[in-house]
Amino acid sequence: MVKIYVVDNGGQWTHREWRTLKYLDVDTKIVSNTTSFKELDEEKINGLVLSGGAPRIGLKSELGNCAEYLEKADFPIMGICAGHQFMARYYGGEAKPSKVPEFGKVELRLLKEGDSLFEGVPKKSIVWESHNDEVTLLPKDFEQLAKSEDCEIQAMRHKKKPVYGLQFHPEVEHTEYGAQIFKNFVKICEK
Repeated sequence: MVKIYVVDNGGQWTHREWRTLKYLDVDTKIVSNTTSFKELDEEKINGLVLSGGAPRIGLKSELGNCAEYLEKADFPIMGICAGHQFMARYYGGEAKPSKVPEFGKVELRLLKEGDSLFEGVPKKSIVWESHNDEVTLLPKDFEQLAKSEDCEIQAMRHKKKPVYGLQFHPEVEHTEYGAQIFKNFVKICEK
């Protein structure tokens, strides 16, 4: 059974991320962002979700031990909202306050077909947003996967590592293909 842990960064929907993985028969649990990488490595996990959170990533760069996870992990990582913004900054991109903060339903437009995280997701779909900050500069080793009308970098992935960032919330039921995105991430972690 694949084992994917959810790192709690203080997000309002961290338990939904955990529950979505549980519904997919994943061995999962929520861990504090102060958990050391050594502890996670000893658990022999196959993947990690960096949850959203309260910190304003555009204004503050700390998010527990998330930098250590990104530095040392050889397994897939998916950052959601604040996790996505932190990831962008960690790899040399930028996250700043949004010109137009997004809350509620937004149309997501995929830019790259055939990416394994978005397999089975149509070119346009509805996703759920809840952010004041956003990624404003894509890190050098990343490619942009999706955008919305008011947020240019809704999704990104590292070009060489299985590391993904999502501005929107796939764990929320209003995201039309959220469960499919989680299924795809599980498949990525099984490889």
